[in-house]
Amino acid sequence: MSRTYVVGGAVRDSLLGLPVQDKDYVVVGSSPEQMLAQGFLPVGKDFPVFLHPKTHEEYALARTERKTAAGYKGFVFHTDPQVTLEQDLIRRDLTVNAIAQDQDGVLTDPFGGQADLQQRLFRHVSPAFAEDPVRILRVARFAARFSVEPYAFSVAPETVCLMREMVEAGEVDALVPERIWQELSRGLMEIKPSRMFEVLRECGALRRILPELDALWGVPQPAKYHPEIDTGVHVMLAIDYAAAQGYSLPIRFAALLHDLGKGVTPPALWPAHHGHEEHSARLVNQVCLRLKAPSECRDLAYMTARDHGNIGRAPEMRASTLVDLLSRNDAFRKPQRFLDMLTATECDCFGRTGLDHIRFPQAAYLKQILAAMQHIDAGAIARHYQDHPQRIPEAIREARILAAQQMKAD
Repeated sequence: MSRTYVVGGAVRDSLLGLPVQDKDYVVVGSSPEQMLAQGFLPVGKDFPVFLHPKTHEEYALARTERKTAAGYKGFVFHTDPQVTLEQDLIRRDLTVNAIAQDQDGVLTDPFGGQADLQQRLFRHVSPAFAEDPVRILRVARFAARFSVEPYAFSVAPETVCLMREMVEAGEVDALVPERIWQELSRGLMEIKPSRMFEVLRECGALRRILPELDALWGVPQPAKYHPEIDTGVHVMLAIDYAAAQGYSLPIRFAALLHDLGKGVTPPALWPAHHGHEEHSARLVNQVCLRLKAPSECRDLAYMTARDHGNIGRAPEMRASTLVDLLSRNDAFRKPQRFLDMLTATECDCFGRTGLDHIRFPQAAYLKQILAAMQHIDAGAIARHYQDHPQRIPEAIREARILAAQQMKAD
């Protein structure tokens, strides 16, 4: 006779008193044929997973796994009515995710998950954790999610040690870009993204996944910023600020990568980083190509890295230079993306300690400049020069410069 259990995050969050979003089920003592006979719809590719005919929730048959190759895809899965619940649970990542609850509410917790919940501890279930490098990213992402009291978790020292061994063995190098991006992007959207990167640095995974970012720790910020912090810490403050404001993924990603160029400044030039924006933009392209980041994230990160310094200097710019800045960033065709760049640059400004005295008037200033230029009737200008179409672009530019001059005069 088969038995069905709720497993994983749903049980964990319920025990913590948190809202339960989605439920995952494991079915013990059944077979694919029996599931189909009950009207379940098969969806699993690697192992049998089925959708409930009415609720469409996922039900997976209890399974065992055997590692056959490097990376997260190197597994052979075995399902059989004889596979026990404990055999299924022992293959899971963390003890807090290896608790099952039956239909009567009775818990099965063979690996001490409830005790680790009480201690706010992420601990691997078994040595099988080391067979799937995605789990390193998942643990780091969970650390970013469960990072604020009373739900602030730490990673068990023995789990950190195991993760470090996995990195040294090259397991992380076998991860495909899509999985890295999936976990990093989800982690950036958690309540405190910096915790994800702290965990990845602690086990050495960050220098394999994002060496350009890892290089920022130990690199001083320009001396004008007080109190003095290094660039890695500054970037973590910036993304946590973005998270606290509830900003979108592209903005958080841009805040994460905006200062990459400082990691290649020769130490002899520290703490100055003249021209780092150009290097940052180049490295952003390099990272986005490697991670296969979506275009909306790539474009905003590139623009922010290249021009966040110019945005900071905007009030001192000439009107013609302001027009060039907005044109270069396609602000007239895509104004919302330009506004998002201002927001990402704001995160750079507020990514410091002692924020009570910091202001960022540049954003409001550039919004006013853009609004003034948007009032220009480009169509009327085009009609005026319809007999000399080669003059149209320059005439529009001149009108925008005049609008900026008037705005600055006011």
